[in-house]
Amino acid sequence: MILAFVLKRLALAVPTLIVISFLTFVIARLAPSDPVDIIAGEKATPETRARIRHEYGLDRPILIQYLQYLQGIVTRGDFGTSFSSAGLPISRLIVTSFPVTAQLAVQALLFALGLGIPAGILAALYHNTLFDRITMALVVMLVSVPSIVLGPLLMLALAVRLNWLPVSGWKDAQNQIFLIGLPTPFYTDMVLPTVTLGARSAALIARFMRSSLLDTLRQDYLRTAIAKGFSRAQAVRRHALKNALLPVLTVVGTNFGLLLSGSFIVETLFQVPGIGFESINSVLKRDYPVIQGMALLAATVYILINLTVDILYGFVDPRVRSREAGA
Repeated sequence: MILAFVLKRLALAVPTLIVISFLTFVIARLAPSDPVDIIAGEKATPETRARIRHEYGLDRPILIQYLQYLQGIVTRGDFGTSFSSAGLPISRLIVTSFPVTAQLAVQALLFALGLGIPAGILAALYHNTLFDRITMALVVMLVSVPSIVLGPLLMLALAVRLNWLPVSGWKDAQNQIFLIGLPTPFYTDMVLPTVTLGARSAALIARFMRSSLLDTLRQDYLRTAIAKGFSRAQAVRRHALKNALLPVLTVVGTNFGLLLSGSFIVETLFQVPGIGFESINSVLKRDYPVIQGMALLAATVYILINLTVDILYGFVDPRVRSREAGA
């Protein structure tokens, strides 16, 4: 049953990926500048420019270019080579940059879960108290402040003024420390990117957790459990939390898909060599193959994350499994 559901979703994802790849392919070529100008330089002769254009296949009709690009992906798994990195294969660039983005995304998600879920639960349990009001004020602030503003503020406060953390970088050996319980060293230059990327997700998770738990606490079955002898804490722990986590699961999955598909602003701000950083560089250099490869990777990751969330729904909520069985 689950296998059939997964195969059906994957089959539906194929047309989506084809449309995304085509739109990315066409839109990248609508940019006003020409990648040949960047590759050959301003003083290149017309003969040199024509040779480079022919070498990279840019002199062919755009539809022919796209069909050849699609054929390379389907038949050989070839996403092309970079214009600006001495013919570096896009697959190798993905292999080196995606693990960095994945690590940053996982760290940001763990930070968001560790902060957002407890804050949302406590805000719901102490509804309309001072703690609840302060928590919701912080949630509104973090949701409203974009990472392009929060990042420089954290850099100014914690790195420049207090000199507690490095301004930018990623896994600098000079900034590594060893913490008890961690098998590998922890790098202090991971802190600012992780907090900047995970702050908004933490606020969203806290808000949805509070709202969902408040709605669950008002349900009749919870009052029935308390009437049967459960304490309020036992009723919340055994019955309310599991049901309240279902809407939060969707938020977590969606946010993780966004985090994993490329944190463009955060990676550029803190010079983190992930797919977001590489994507921004490729846009500036008009490196079409890198733009296309990163966009296709981001779309694939987002689709797989949403598929994973749908599968997890079935394990968490038996009603979802019964509906799938009936379908």
